[in-house]
Amino acid sequence: MKKSIFRNEMIKQLKSMKIQMYKQRSLAIKKNLLNSPEFLNASVIGITISRFPEVDTRPIIEAAWKLGKKIAVPKCENKTREMDFRTINSYDNLETVYLDLQEPIIAETKSVEKDKIDLQIVPGVVYANNGYRIGFGGGYYDRYLMDFKGDAVSLAFEKQTGQMIPFEEHDIPVQKIFTENGIIFCGKGENSQ
Repeated sequence: MKKSIFRNEMIKQLKSMKIQMYKQRSLAIKKNLLNSPEFLNASVIGITISRFPEVDTRPIIEAAWKLGKKIAVPKCENKTREMDFRTINSYDNLETVYLDLQEPIIAETKSVEKDKIDLQIVPGVVYANNGYRIGFGGGYYDRYLMDFKGDAVSLAFEKQTGQMIPFEEHDIPVQKIFTENGIIFCGKGENSQ
């Protein structure tokens, strides 16, 4: 099955989730992440500003700020499909861009070198339990993660995980997937397909 079919089917399922359940599950995922060594030991966290039906990242960002952690959000370059992670100190440092994505305002934020990011939270739509994922189709994160040395994890609702998905040589797996029911330890892409 093509990646686009997996992606579209899962997005359809996620959009049917009732808002109360979405909020409860997002908060359970937040709790699991915030208690992890990856989060606790991180000084700088790379994360996107989520949109429904993605796991809500705002409570995670706010908790990180309260703990004095730096938050770096990607500014995407469509032509090259590269990302520049930039620190934000409040949601006022964001602007709405293409596809209603929230990205940093360049004039108000500073770029963060990849090797300064301790924890990268990688978005996705569908996940295999070995850490491979189907994202939103741009390939931005596979390019970014190629030489990333920090911890790379994902946040997902349980229904998004455990899938047998196609992956290619250039796909980069995450190390862990945090769900509302716990943590999936992925290894380094073992148990492929």
